[in-house]
This record gives sequence, structure tokens and C-alpha cells, in this order.
Amino acid sequence: MSLGSIFDIAGSGMTAQSLRMNTTASNIANAETASSSTEMAYRARKPVFAAIQQSMINPDSQGLAFGDDNGSGAGVRVEGIVESDAELQMRYQPGHPAANEDGYVFYPNVNVVEEMADMMSSSRSFQLNVDVMNTAKSMMQRILTLGQQ
Repeated sequence: MSLGSIFDIAGSGMTAQSLRMNTTASNIANAETASSSTEMAYRARKPVFAAIQQSMINPDSQGLAFGDDNGSGAGVRVEGIVESDAELQMRYQPGHPAANEDGYVFYPNVNVVEEMADMMSSSRSFQLNVDVMNTAKSMMQRILTLGQQ
């Protein structure tokens, strides 16, 4: 693996964590959205990630600098966003404008505490990828100055 491919790997991780954070923010924003039916109720969304092989990031490469591609991951790809199939919250609120004929209002299956933990995790993962990029940049700058002494 070359030092330059670190930027591709960390960049794909930053993109994935950014999407994860946006999805989490959307879940938190809709946590108290009321609906009169289960079909119309907001459902929590979660991104699904998959590892990208080195050959997918750089199809022109004939192998890694440290040997052949042995199937190890070399980045992150977002496979999609799935909706949670957890039970919706059903509250009896007959005076609510969104209440159905039985007086029930449906609220999303969003657990705000879990979403906040996901947001903290994605924020820290994003920052770690930034740190990896900064370290790689620093290493490349040091390599360039080796011949100047």
C-alpha cells in the first residue's frame, strides 16, 4: 500500500462518517414527529457500510507496494440506508390533531440516546480520519525535506 492511497482510504471513511452523521441528525430532528398512521410515521434510518477492496479504489494498480492484494479492506463504501423495523411508539392522545379515529398518535421509533451515541461515534471517527490524513501529509513533507540536509 502506498502512502498516497492513505488519502483515498481516509477520505472514503470521512465521507461515510459524514453521511452517518447526517442520517443521525435527520433521525433526531424527526424524533417527535407525530402521524396518524403507521404508514405515514417516520422510521429511524441507518446507513450500511461495506469495505472497498484496493482494486476498486485504484483499478489501474497491479498490486500493493507490500505484496499482492490479499482481500484486505482499503476504504469504505455506503451500501445504502435502511429503515429500522423496530416498533413505532403509539400514544393515546385523543385531542391531538394527528390522532386517528381511535385517538392514537404514532411517533417514530427513534431512540434519542442511541442517536446521540451514534453522533458522538461518527464525529470521533471523522476526526480520526482527519488525523490520519494530517499525519500522512506530515510524513510526506518530512520525506521531501530529507534530501535538503
